[in-house]
Amino acid sequence: MRTLEDELTSAAATGNAAEVERLLRAGADVNAVNRLGYTALQVMMMGSTPVAHLLLAAGGDPNVADARTASTPLHDAARAGFGDTARLLVRFGASPQARDRADCRPAEVAQRHGHADVAAFLESL
Repeated sequence: MRTLEDELTSAAATGNAAEVERLLRAGADVNAVNRLGYTALQVMMMGSTPVAHLLLAAGGDPNVADARTASTPLHDAARAGFGDTARLLVRFGASPQARDRADCRPAEVAQRHGHADVAAFLESL
């Protein structure tokens, strides 16, 4: 049986802002993990700032780290070059100083993946 949290992570992963909003209103816990052990912020479609905003405004933890890689959502946004999502995450308290298992901060991840604009923004913090 799928839980609200499983549905929330699925909706976040596909960038379905309307469904994310409906599930949050229905009582889905924004920081609960799905059956695979991830929160909605960890699996959200990174380029979907409306989904990111809904999750963060509902109290989603922007500093939750992946158990295996220690990457945060900010690392993920930096890796993919989504500057708008990175800015939103920072605005809601994501730490630009967080380090992943490779001891890299999000700015270093952005630089390594060719996203100089995102790296510059994160370095400026």
